[in-house]
Amino acid sequence: MESRRRESTIRRTIGGEKGMTNIGELVLMCQPLVMLFTTAAEELPACQRVCGDVEIPYPFGIGPPHCSREGFNLTCNKTEDGRGYKPFVFNVEVINISLPLGQARIYNAISWQCNYKNLSYFDWHLNFINTPYRLSNTRNKFTAIGCQTLAYIGDPTNVNNRYQSGCVSMCQNNKSLTDGSCSGMGCCQTSIPAGLSYYNVSFDDNFDNSGVQSFNPCSFAVLLEEDQFEFQSTYVTTLDFYYKNRWPEGKAPVVLDWRIGDETCEEAQRNKKAYACISNHSHCVASPNGPGYLCNCSSGYRGNPYVLGADGCQDINECDDPRTCSESATCTNTPGNFSCSCPPGTHGNPQNGGTCYPNNKLSLTVKLVIGISISLVILLSFCLCIYMVHERRMLMRVKKRYFQQNGGWQLLHEIRSNQGLAFKIFTKEELEQATNKFDKSSVLGHGGYGTVYKGILTDNRTVAIKKSKMIDERLKKEFGKEMIILSQINHKNVVKLLGCCLEVEVPMLVYEFVSNGTLFQLIHEKSHRVPISLDLRLKVASESAGALAYLHSSASPPIIHGDVKPSNILLDDNYTAKVSDFGASMLVPMDETQCATLVQGTCGYLDPEVLQTYHLTDKSDVYSFGVVLLELLTGKKALYFEGSEDEKSLASTFISAMKENQLLQLLDSQIKNEEDMDVIQEVAELANQCLNFRGQERPSMDEVAEKLDRLRKFKLHPWVQHPEEIERLLEESLNYHETDTTRHYSLEKKAALDIESGR
Repeated sequence: MESRRRESTIRRTIGGEKGMTNIGELVLMCQPLVMLFTTAAEELPACQRVCGDVEIPYPFGIGPPHCSREGFNLTCNKTEDGRGYKPFVFNVEVINISLPLGQARIYNAISWQCNYKNLSYFDWHLNFINTPYRLSNTRNKFTAIGCQTLAYIGDPTNVNNRYQSGCVSMCQNNKSLTDGSCSGMGCCQTSIPAGLSYYNVSFDDNFDNSGVQSFNPCSFAVLLEEDQFEFQSTYVTTLDFYYKNRWPEGKAPVVLDWRIGDETCEEAQRNKKAYACISNHSHCVASPNGPGYLCNCSSGYRGNPYVLGADGCQDINECDDPRTCSESATCTNTPGNFSCSCPPGTHGNPQNGGTCYPNNKLSLTVKLVIGISISLVILLSFCLCIYMVHERRMLMRVKKRYFQQNGGWQLLHEIRSNQGLAFKIFTKEELEQATNKFDKSSVLGHGGYGTVYKGILTDNRTVAIKKSKMIDERLKKEFGKEMIILSQINHKNVVKLLGCCLEVEVPMLVYEFVSNGTLFQLIHEKSHRVPISLDLRLKVASESAGALAYLHSSASPPIIHGDVKPSNILLDDNYTAKVSDFGASMLVPMDETQCATLVQGTCGYLDPEVLQTYHLTDKSDVYSFGVVLLELLTGKKALYFEGSEDEKSLASTFISAMKENQLLQLLDSQIKNEEDMDVIQEVAELANQCLNFRGQERPSMDEVAEKLDRLRKFKLHPWVQHPEEIERLLEESLNYHETDTTRHYSLEKKAALDIESGR
C-alpha cells in the first residue's frame, strides 16, 4: 500500500536483521572448542549465580564456559528502561528459571499495527533454532487484540513442515467488548504446535478497518503465557496493552521449554561422560516437548540434580513440618522418606492427619464387630473353596461323560494296541492354549458346520483345529473307531489327521496346517490372484485326483469324500495339492437300508443323481471333481453371475458349450493362447465325461487320475513320447461303463462334522 511505511527505528528482531548472527552461530561462539568434564560447575571459581533478583542455577550460567552446559550461557546486562540488571538469553530478558519443570520465562516483544493516517506497524520474530529452547505449546497462546484484525503466526524455516496459523478478532463498536472474554470479539487466542523453535508475526492489512479507527487506534499480536493474560476492553480502545500492563513497556511473558541434548534417557545414560543427571538420588525424565531429556531429584529429595555436593539432590527432612505426623506421634526421618509412630499404649495411623487412640478405649462393641467380621470372612472363604472344589469336580464329570460318549475309551484301546500309530488325544486345555482360548484372531475360516482355527502346540507345531457345531448322536459311539481309520490314511496329497479332542460336547479334530491357502483362493480371489499356467493347473488336478483315487480304492475301508470342491483342496508353499475334509464328510458306515433326510454338500458341486436316489457313491465324488476341472479350465465359479441377475451353473453352461463346439469362449484367458490346445481339449472331454448325468457312465477316480497323470507328463515332456503313444494320448476316447464296481453308500453315513474348510 502507498501509505504503508515501516517503523524501522523500533523494529527488534533476534537474528532477523541483516548482518546479525543467527542463534545457532551465537551458541557456538559462546562455547569453548574444548570443554573439560566436571562433576559440579559450582565448585569452579568465577561463576555468577545471581543476576538482579533472578537465580541462575546450573546447567545455566553466567561467565566462563565451565559455568554452564553448552547452549545454556546467559549474560547479565542492564535493561534499557532502567530496571536494573537482568539475565538475558541473547537479547531477550529472562524472568525466571525452573529446574523441576524444565522451563524458563522470558519477556517477548509485542507486535503492533496502528490505524493512523499512514499505516504503520512493528512485527517481531523469535529464533531459538539450534538451541536447547522450544516455545511451550501447553503454557503459551498466540493472542491478537483489535477490531477487524487478522494476525498471522508462522515458522517458514522448516522446509519439510512449514507452520502457519492465524487469529482473527472482529467488532463493530466498543459496546460489544467484554472484560475477561477473549473469544473473537476484540480479542482472539489460538494454540501453537509442539516442537516450535522459531516464529514470526505479521498482520493482514487488507482488512477494511475504516469503520473502527475512531475507537480502535492500534491492533496488537504476541505469543504470551496464557495464565498471565486477562483481556480488558481498554486494550482495544486505548494503548494500555502496550504501555500500561503489569509488564515492561511493549513486553509480554512467554514460557520456554528447555532440555538437555536430543538424546533419549537410555541413549544419554550410555554416554556417561556427557550424562547430565550426575547428582546422587537423581533420575532422567523425557522432555515433554520434542527430543531430549531433563533431570529430577528422586522422591524425598530436593536440590539441583545437575550438580554434585551440597547443592545437589539432598534428603528432605519431612519431620521439620509439624503437619507431617499427628501431635502426639513421633516422627522419624529416613533417607528419602519418613515414618510416624504412636506413643506406647496407643494405636492408630498418625500420618497424613490421622490420630493415635488409647488401647484401652477400644469398646466391647467394636471388638465384637471386628470378631464377627473376621468370622464372616473366614466362613465366606471356606464356602468359596468348597464351591470351587465342587465346580471342578462337576467339570471333570462332564469331561469324562463327553469322553465316553464320543468313543474315547475305544479310541484309547486302539491307540495302545497300535504302538506305532501317530495319533494323539488332546485335552481341551491344550487346544485352548494353542488358539489363545479360540480367539477371533486365530480363525482361518468358517463353514456351515463350524469354524477352523490356526493353533500352535507346545512343541511349536502349527496345526489346524476344526471346532464343529453339531454331530449326529448316533455317530458318537463309533467316533473313536472312525478316528483310527482316518489317522491311518497316509498319502502325500491328503491332509494328515493328527489327533482329536473328545472331552467336549462336539469332538474337535486336529489336522496338519497347510500354509498357502486353498485352490478356491488361487483361482477366484483377487488378493491371491497370480498367473496360473496350464502346467500348474494340471499338477493340482492330477494330485487331487490321485488323492481321491487313493481314498476310494486304497483306504480300508474305502472312504467317499462327499464334498469335493476347490475350497477343500489346500495348497502348500510348493503348490502341492492336499485334499481336506474327507473325514468330516463321512465318519462311519451305517445301515445300508437307511436313507438320509437331508442332502449334504455344496450347491454347484452336488451330484444330480444323488438328489434323486439319496444314495452317495464314489461316482458322486467324480461328478464334483469334474466341476473342479471346469473351474481350473475357465476360472469361473461353480455358480456365477455374468451380465444378469440370473444364477448360472458352470456345469450346465459347459455341457452346452461342448455340444455347440464353443469351448474356447469359456476358457480362462490365461490359457487361451496355450500352444497345446490338444491337451486342453482332452481335459475338457474328461471333465465332460465326469459330468455325465448317469453315475455308472462316469469314469472312476482311478481312471481320471491316470488320464490326468498321462496328460501332465505329455505336457511336461512332449519330446520323450513315442509317436504311437502321442497318438494314443490325444485320440483315446474313454467309454466308461462301470456298474458292478460302483460303490454305494447311504447319505446317512455322513457325519455332522462337515465343515467347509476356510484354509
